[in-house]
Amino acid sequence: MHSDDLPAYSDLILPTVRAVSKLGGSATAREITTQVLEDLAPTDEMLAVAHANRPESSVYLERVQWARSYAKLIGALESPKRGVFLVTALGKELLAMPSAEGQRRALELDREFRRNRPKRVKEKAAAGVSVDTEEVVDDIDEEEAILAAEQGAPVAERWQDVLLARLHRLSPDGFEEFVLYLLRLYGVELERVGGSGDEGIDGIGTAPLSPVLSSRVAVQVKRYDPNGKPVGREVVALFQRDAQTKGAERAILVTLGKFTEPARRAAIVTAPTVDLIDGERLAMLVNEQKLGLRSVIQVDGDWFNRFE
Repeated sequence: MHSDDLPAYSDLILPTVRAVSKLGGSATAREITTQVLEDLAPTDEMLAVAHANRPESSVYLERVQWARSYAKLIGALESPKRGVFLVTALGKELLAMPSAEGQRRALELDREFRRNRPKRVKEKAAAGVSVDTEEVVDDIDEEEAILAAEQGAPVAERWQDVLLARLHRLSPDGFEEFVLYLLRLYGVELERVGGSGDEGIDGIGTAPLSPVLSSRVAVQVKRYDPNGKPVGREVVALFQRDAQTKGAERAILVTLGKFTEPARRAAIVTAPTVDLIDGERLAMLVNEQKLGLRSVIQVDGDWFNRFE
């Protein structure tokens, strides 16, 4: 299978808006991606398609991200707070149309936006308006970005994606050791278990609730592909039963991938409740602990304009 066999980002705009609507009219970027994958159910073969010079980056997932950006840029979604998206009046209008008509209208809006983009960029430059990094990323044409990548041009990658790809290259045992180390940095006291008879538990111990209270906790680590299918409720339910046999009052399930919404619901309706740590949250925790990350200082040249 080749990238040409996958849906274009523009074909995913309406499914993206529909996903946000399904999630209650608002959703985080992570929730949107998970819902789109759940709705469209791409095959493992489709998710495995990657760029020639970026074998660990899924073209399909990248296009889902582009679709979210362009849904915002054409006005079907808005993001009052970074990372959280709302369906707009235009988005609701698209969803109220028959599916084929809504898809056609979304494609028209996308073409119109891209046709007028050079004009807007020139107007901003003439007005001396600086464009922030996120806006620049949003404003790149997907086909141009893919072509540049295939021709060997440098492509900006999110540090989260680079981190998750590196963690995925660890052996299963190595990734498990890393996760247990990370959890210990947050005060969780763990005994590592594994091998035959471990009942699906990789660590067992106590998690601090306060200076005088703690809870028995079971940990399971899944080194799933960050670009693979989301973890379903069956995995969560099985882990809950295994954790219960160990007398755990709480549980922690860690993966490099994502969780479906049914999995998230299952995690809180049965004891022991499970704290789900997906790839995005894992990256956040790694960043908080400054493990294997370097801070790069950048100069904001525009800031000094006030002194000219």
